[in-house]
Amino acid sequence: QVQLVESGGGLVQAGGSLRLSCAASGTIFSINDMGWYRQAPGLQRELVATITSGGTTNYADSVKGRFTISRDNAENTVYLQMNSLKPEDTAVYYCYAEVRPRSYSRAMDYWGKGTLVTVSS
Repeated sequence: QVQLVESGGGLVQAGGSLRLSCAASGTIFSINDMGWYRQAPGLQRELVATITSGGTTNYADSVKGRFTISRDNAENTVYLQMNSLKPEDTAVYYCYAEVRPRSYSRAMDYWGKGTLVTVSS
């Protein structure tokens, strides 16, 4: 009964910014780690950034200094602020969350359907 819905993707010029949002909905007991992953055409899915329930963050080297992950625990939402975008950032971005539903005794992995980010040169 848990789902993640991403928003904020789109087309942006190189050097521009986008802010992605991902809201977890459903009957949720708690959420542990959350994160963003991306998959570019012809490439494997890669981790972009993660954030723990306490706010500890990690970033892929390719986005350090440009992207910022944050979360609003009260709203079960994770964000990815993307600045200084490059054409190499073009990918489908997927939201991830480790969620314990209210009806289960353990956490489970959930994924959003993805949102496309296209950066033009």
